[in-house]
Amino acid sequence: MSEGVSAWQLIASGDATLFAIVRLSLAVSLSAVAIAVIVGLPLGALLALTRFPGRSAVVVVLNGFMGLPPVVVGLTVYLLLSRSGPLGEFGLLFTPAAMVIAQALLVLPILAALARQTIEDLWSEYHDELTAMGVGPAGRVTTLLWDSRFSLVTALLAGFGRAAAEVGTVMIVGGNIEGFTRTMTTTIALETSKGNLPLAMGLGIILIGIVLAINAAAWGIRLWSEQRAG
Repeated sequence: MSEGVSAWQLIASGDATLFAIVRLSLAVSLSAVAIAVIVGLPLGALLALTRFPGRSAVVVVLNGFMGLPPVVVGLTVYLLLSRSGPLGEFGLLFTPAAMVIAQALLVLPILAALARQTIEDLWSEYHDELTAMGVGPAGRVTTLLWDSRFSLVTALLAGFGRAAAEVGTVMIVGGNIEGFTRTMTTTIALETSKGNLPLAMGLGIILIGIVLAINAAAWGIRLWSEQRAG
């Protein structure tokens, strides 16, 4: 019970260490999701609107990558960024940038796969109209992405939730360095093993609050979009 009280006291007092970790976690996850959105949504739209040999295999692989083990992503990025790796000269390993890259790779298949399914379903409704209007490929992608924005925002929030809750990937490529690459999830794991329960519980409370807020936002956006459609 005393640990719980101490955890709330840390939050209420605005503990500098605790909120520095929260800020870094949010910055890394938001940056990763932004990169995944920029790449994943157009990729999903293109897969939904184009037909080419091997497309089915690409879709299967993309859907499979939605469940890719995070530690595999972390190991892959580690090998790419290590000194002997192809990107080692940039010195990104054990930095926040490495964590952003790893989380972006983790979230990208989720956004791309969900965008493909959403836009493919919408394309079946818009096909005749957009074809009759002579809208080109770029216009089709833009129109369908915009009209499916509420569904895609829900996917985006799901991707952010996946990134924010990740432990293994960021620990591998970030090194869990105090004051530099230590995130909420890695700190919770470390401090729990050390017996520093107030800090671990404080971060756990904040993380749960963030996850609940994300799900509430996703639910609210869905209800609002359904009301507008109705």
